[in-house]
Amino acid sequence: MTTQQPEHIQSAERPDARPVDRKVVLVTGASSGIGAAVAARLVAEGHVVVAGARRTDRLRALAGSTAEAAARSGGSLHPARLDVTDRADVAAFVQDARDHHGRVDVLVANAGVMPLSRLDSLLVDEWDRMIDVNVRGLLHGIAAALPVFAAQGSGHFVTVASIGAHEVVPTGAVYCGTKYAAWAITEGLRQELDPSVRVTTVSPGVVDSELADTITEAGAAEAMHAYRAHAIGPEAIASAVSYALAQPSDVDVNEIVVRPVRQR
Repeated sequence: MTTQQPEHIQSAERPDARPVDRKVVLVTGASSGIGAAVAARLVAEGHVVVAGARRTDRLRALAGSTAEAAARSGGSLHPARLDVTDRADVAAFVQDARDHHGRVDVLVANAGVMPLSRLDSLLVDEWDRMIDVNVRGLLHGIAAALPVFAAQGSGHFVTVASIGAHEVVPTGAVYCGTKYAAWAITEGLRQELDPSVRVTTVSPGVVDSELADTITEAGAAEAMHAYRAHAIGPEAIASAVSYALAQPSDVDVNEIVVRPVRQR
């Protein structure tokens, strides 16, 4: 299949900025929080965004809310139902995007869950869910996108990890374990790949999102309420992703840690 080259554009959202290449960007977990903010930011910058998540009603609403910015920038948002725990589903997500748009330039692996609990609570089903989404979901994305990037001779993997990839807190053992794994997998990918494919890990601190809504253990939920007192908006993480994507092809932004100034 002949792939299209990224189109050189001037973003209508940033008329004084240097021209950027319109990229085809796939975003997982795009129905809320960081994923939705990343998708909206990149559409406003003129990129073609394929937004994947299970909640397609949220994706359709996101497409509607970004329509005006898309009209100004020349970008677009295309909702796609996606379950990252299903390997075939992820493969189809990537292949469909390539079939419709001619190429895939970026995969933002953002989908994640965070039902924190103490290990002695033995919430094994919740542990399994975190492993399935946060680790296997990432690997499914890599397995689907890597052959496409290799065939094109270009591409960019962006993993949204967590500050939990760098520290462990009570109730966070399994969650932090999955994010350590996400960091390690992404760093290993960076070291193994040809330089034509870039790799970035973005590790957010406390961000306004729905992640904490999945916590079922009362003590963990109470601790998280206090912990999230100084959260920043997901737009801060979207800015970090945008920065990494906008760098010249010979610049690889390996990792960015973004957190509230009060989170020490």
